[in-house]
This record gives sequence, structure tokens and C-alpha cells, in this order.
Amino acid sequence: MNGTPQPYGLLAEVTHRCPLHCVYCSNPLELREREDELGTDEWVRVIGEAAGLGVVQVHFSGGEPLVRGDLETLVAECRRLGLYTNLITSGLGLTEARAESLVAAGLNSAQLSIQGDAAESTDLVAASKRFDKKEAAAGIIRDAGLPLNMNVVLHRLNLHRLDAIIDVCVKWGAERLELANSQYYGWALRNRESLMPSKSQLDEAVGVYERRKAELAERMEMLWILPDYYEPYPKPCMGGWAQTALTVAPDGVVYPCPVAAEIKTMEFSSVRDHDLEWIWTKSAAFEAYRGTEWMPDPCRGCPRKELDFGGCRCQAFALTGDAGRTDPVCQHSPDHHLVQSALVRANQEDVAADGEVIRERLVYRRPTVSARRR
Repeated sequence: MNGTPQPYGLLAEVTHRCPLHCVYCSNPLELREREDELGTDEWVRVIGEAAGLGVVQVHFSGGEPLVRGDLETLVAECRRLGLYTNLITSGLGLTEARAESLVAAGLNSAQLSIQGDAAESTDLVAASKRFDKKEAAAGIIRDAGLPLNMNVVLHRLNLHRLDAIIDVCVKWGAERLELANSQYYGWALRNRESLMPSKSQLDEAVGVYERRKAELAERMEMLWILPDYYEPYPKPCMGGWAQTALTVAPDGVVYPCPVAAEIKTMEFSSVRDHDLEWIWTKSAAFEAYRGTEWMPDPCRGCPRKELDFGGCRCQAFALTGDAGRTDPVCQHSPDHHLVQSALVRANQEDVAADGEVIRERLVYRRPTVSARRR
């Protein structure tokens, strides 16, 4: 590929249909309709092309990937090609029979998301009271012989419950827990005023995480995804733009990261028009921010440019309307005031605001498509 980096991961977003309405959903504001989704044969071709590019891991996501009745076929194709597979799921819709069929097809692992430690938090954040279904799904995953990985998005509305959230994950038998502080794009950006924690709340949660990580070191792996608004430097944007992974959306459009669809000033190609190798190696969108030559000042002369790659292109666009600017999270960015003003507001807000008041302010993800299984 003439020196072009080789991707190792494919995020296969097989649908945007989902039974949840999470206020921090990472899917784009404009969700893809069911009739626009790639068919089984198209996904099989995409998986083969990904393997040819060097991809070794395929993560099936959505929406809720379990609504696709052909998921076993796609998993089986990955197994045939020697690819590791992971199911990223809300757990809603997972039955013992479905788990057994996925394992038989070759599924290697599953990641279950929860929104908090009780039905009330799930209802507030995701407009769903089916916390019991999530607990059942955890047991189904374990009983199917799959390692149980869990993910929790953290924010102002649940950080104070971190100890209890970790207790739930331990009780349910999680082997790995990813504590992902909310990243503000798309739906989360629309809800930033309600989701951004205060500095004191975050500091307290960090203390809880460090204490529990040490306590559970022999029992459960724990990861802490930084809340980058509170960091002096930005995160290194997927290891650099179009360096390590790619995302294929339900309609076949290919992106360098899961939220790049929000960059409306760029044109991304579809697997319906080009093969993955051409998109990865030659498309203008994937080439746009590779390496460091594209960087403006202050990134161009910064000794950190090979560490954070100018930060997140999606965040730069979300906050400034220009994906080519320095990520405003960086303390040296000319747009850093945009982040600072958000933090000032977050630290003036009442963390313990009444639940109904918070609910009235939240903008829920409202899909126009059903979550029925294909």
C-alpha cells in the first residue's frame, strides 16, 4: 500500500436501529434508515476486503446489532477468514438461543453496555426501564462461554454513583470494565449542558476509580477513558486520522472513526462505489489529515504533534466548524476559550438538580426506524 498505514480494526455498524434513546449516543444526528442498510452479501464482501487490508478484529455495533437476523452469517464469515469478532450490544433482545447461535458461528467476545446501577438511571439516560434485561443478558453472555466485557458512559448524571456501578459490574461477573467519560459529539454535544461534570465531581470519581482498580486488580480489568475537556492536551484521535482503524456505517459509507460522519464539509466514499482498499489508501477524505503535513500552527511547530496528531478532527469541527483547526481542547489552541467557557458553565451548574428538571432539558436520540429484527 505504498507506505500507507495498515488498519487492524473494523467497526461494522450494521444498523442504526436501537431500542434505546441514549442522550450521549455516538451515532450521527441523522440516522440511517433500515432500507439504506447494506445487505448480507454486501457485508460479506466488505469483511473480505477488510481482511485483505490487514484487519484482524471486527467489532459488530449499531444501533443494536442483534436486530440483524443475518449477524450469524457475518460472524461466520469472519471466522472463516480468521478474524477476531466482538459484539457491542445493549443486551436487549439477547436470548440464550441467540447467544448459542452466535457462539456456534464463531463469536469471540461480547461487550455489554449499561447506563448506571439501577433501572432509574437507565430510564433517565436511555428512556428505557429494561435494566432487568441487561442483567439477564450478562448471565446469558457468561453462560454461553463468552468473556463478559462491560462499558459505562460516565457523565454528570451518574458519576456520583460510580462505586455502585462498579459493584454491579462485579456482581454480574464482568472480566473487563471500560469507564468511558462522555465525549462531546453529536447527541452528547447537544446535551453537553446536562452531561458535563464539575471538576470536583470528576476528581471524586477519579479517586473512586483508582481505589477500586487497585482493590479489584486480580478480579477485573478496569480502564478509564479520559474526559478530555479537563485535560491540557487533546487525545490522539484514534492513533491519528486514518492510521489504525476504519468504520463502515449501515449504508456503506466509510469513515476513519465512528463519529466522522458529523464532519459535513467532507465527502466520504461508500463501499457501494469503491472497494475498501481504494477508500483507505486513495480517497481524499482518508488522506486529508494523515500524518502531520496538514497541520496549522500551533500544531506544526509543537513537539507533541507526533503524540496527539493535532487532536480530534471531529471535535475541531464540532466546536469550530473547521476540521483542520487545532483541537480546542489543547491549551495552546486559539479556540481553547470554547472549551473553557463550557467548563465554567459546568462548574456553575447544580450537580444534584432535580431529576425531572434534568429530564426536561435532555434531548433523547429518537430513531425514525424500528428496532425489529430483520
